[in-house]
Amino acid sequence: MTPKQGLAWVAQHGVVLQAARGPVPSLAETIAGEPIRGSWWSHPKAHEIFRVADAISESEDVLVCKLVEGKVTYVHRRLWPALVKVADRFPKERLAKIWEEHTATGAHRSRSMAFPEWVPAEVQRAAEQLSSAEAEQILAPWLAVGLGRTKR
Repeated sequence: MTPKQGLAWVAQHGVVLQAARGPVPSLAETIAGEPIRGSWWSHPKAHEIFRVADAISESEDVLVCKLVEGKVTYVHRRLWPALVKVADRFPKERLAKIWEEHTATGAHRSRSMAFPEWVPAEVQRAAEQLSSAEAEQILAPWLAVGLGRTKR
C-alpha cells in the first residue's frame, strides 16, 4: 500500500485503528494481509506499515486520537463535524489530537492537543449546522460498534 492509497483507505472507512485489533479495521493488519501477532514492528511489512502510518498521521485530513478503546485511531475529516457535534458522548481525552515529536537527541516524545483546541473553525461551523440526530446518523456505523467505549 502506498501512502496515497493509505489515505484513500482511511477516507473510505472513516474511522480505523493504526495497528490494534478492535471493532474497526486496522491499518497494520490490512497492509500485512493477515492478523499480526505481537508488535507490527517485527512483521516483514513493518517498513511499509510505518511509511503509510506516518503519511496518514501527517495528513491534515486525518485526526489521530485514541477514540476507539483508547487505541491509536485515525478519523477522516469528513466525520469531524459530526464528531464535534456529539463530542459530549465521549471521554474528552479520547478526542485529543495526538502525535509523536522527534527530539534533538533522537528520542520520541508523545504530544497532545486537547479537544476542542485542534478543531478548525470551518469544522466547528459545520458542526453547529448539524442537529444531534444528523450527527448520530452520520456516525451510526461506528456508534453501533461502540465507538468511544472503553474496552471491556
